[in-house]
Amino acid sequence: MKTTDSILVQGKPVSLYTIVNANGMSCDITNFGAKIIRLYAPDRNNQFDDLVLGFDTLAEVMEKEEYYGAVCGRFANRIKDGKFTIDGKQYTLAINNGTNALHGGIDGFNTAVWDVVETAETKIVLALVSPDGDEGYPGTLKVTLTYELTADNALSIHYEATTDKPTIVGLTQHSYFNLKGAGNGTIKDHILQINADFVTILDESFAPSGEISPVHGTAFDFRQPAIVGERIDHQVYVPGWGIDNNWCLRKEQQGDCVLAGYVYEPVCGRKMEVFTTQPGLQVYTGNWIEKQTGKEGKTYDRQDAICLETQGFPNSPNISFFPSPLLRPGQKYDEWCIYKFSVE
Repeated sequence: MKTTDSILVQGKPVSLYTIVNANGMSCDITNFGAKIIRLYAPDRNNQFDDLVLGFDTLAEVMEKEEYYGAVCGRFANRIKDGKFTIDGKQYTLAINNGTNALHGGIDGFNTAVWDVVETAETKIVLALVSPDGDEGYPGTLKVTLTYELTADNALSIHYEATTDKPTIVGLTQHSYFNLKGAGNGTIKDHILQINADFVTILDESFAPSGEISPVHGTAFDFRQPAIVGERIDHQVYVPGWGIDNNWCLRKEQQGDCVLAGYVYEPVCGRKMEVFTTQPGLQVYTGNWIEKQTGKEGKTYDRQDAICLETQGFPNSPNISFFPSPLLRPGQKYDEWCIYKFSVE
């Protein structure tokens, strides 16, 4: 475990921590937003590249694109009109994405300074207390987050949370990946596969309407691997911008840890498989990046990265037949996301 010197943010120390495994993989993580800043993995020639978009300095991390590498919460993705009801009581959240609440609000978990609980060569454990009423959410939520690099070149992410009042919880990791290396061009040449037979359909505000539609015969069908560039501008997405949709993962029962799918870059040979206990996979292709200067002075642009965000279904607090995000006292939120790297 390597650590940089701390600076104070919100009155709390913020540092950069590096975890490594025996194979030379490494991951730089800051406790500001629990963000992944760098992630190095080998290609088929054992050349290591940094595969996630981000910035060189903490000032840039705080001032520029707020979701690069972050953990989003208390509820990731969109909640329609920023409203939901628990036990007959309506709660109102901050609106920060059109007419909807997005990624936990104006000051979500991505802008919080997390406490560092444990550090080791291959892992770091972070914790956060979100007070009752934080961004409009009820209950004091206590969250523990573990990042670990495993011996088989996987980055394992474990989310745990408890509450003292009924609340909703949905956490995700929001790294922007390019398997050629961050800033090395488009992800249109990446190959994507998703183990999902259904997708949640969006309304005019980009929140799920409640309709769940089969992927068969549509541009949503990634059950067989497909080149991203052949689908990304299809009219079922936002033509000219890209993909930003949630797939309903195929599993026998809720909570099973399954292979959600993978992304593969054929030139360098890197493959990233995604495993999760969560019910949904949001695929986002960096649609709103506009020629931004990132690490090492490289330029990031639209469709230069892909996010594979394992999550609960967006807007699930308002749709009774979606997997429930409700967490009550005495229950434990316990979810996993695993990004496993290999070469072909």
